[in-house]
Amino acid sequence: MDLSSYQTLVFDSDGVILNSNEVKTLAFYNAALPYGEAPAQALVDYHVSRGGISRYVKFEYFLNEIVRHPVTETVMQQLLQAFTDEVIQGLVQAELAPGLEDLRKATPHTRWMVVTGGDQAELREVYGRRGIAPWFDAGLFGSPDSKDAILERELRNANLKAPAIFFGDSRYDHEAASRAGLDFVFVSGWTEFEGWAEYCAEHRIPVIDAVGFQHA
Repeated sequence: MDLSSYQTLVFDSDGVILNSNEVKTLAFYNAALPYGEAPAQALVDYHVSRGGISRYVKFEYFLNEIVRHPVTETVMQQLLQAFTDEVIQGLVQAELAPGLEDLRKATPHTRWMVVTGGDQAELREVYGRRGIAPWFDAGLFGSPDSKDAILERELRNANLKAPAIFFGDSRYDHEAASRAGLDFVFVSGWTEFEGWAEYCAEHRIPVIDAVGFQHA
């Protein structure tokens, strides 16, 4: 794939930069487990079916629709803290996309950006601890802002420079990229999106196994 025509490469994080989808899935289950195994599994099913969407939205859905519990600040903070405590350790240890450093060296004049449904402060902490934050010179962005809001804002302030391409592993990644006018490539190696092959074929989306194997 020729990336030389793009000014900005935009990456999702979980399942694209880091092999961390399973980390997040298990953390959702364990955070919800005090409410019972069945509600915890229902949250996992909802999470997997809506990859790329903020944890805040998912926990609000869990409380409103699964356990029918009032959405209070205290309850939300308990769920979010339990989730975060488990996730950070998993993200620090998660496998990094092979060849990613070589790709960064091969695209010295291209801006790199992460746009994820994961928590922004958590994202920046983990990438800093792993020493990869400097690779993403256009910024590391996440929730509570949605991917749509982030892309719109960064395009508007000219930090995200077109032409740009988004590397993602979920339906929502593709939809957000399309709404923002970005090209899109589906990264299949670590995705949890069931039916991704049929979806990509239907929408004529290019597919790669891992981002680190691409060449400028």
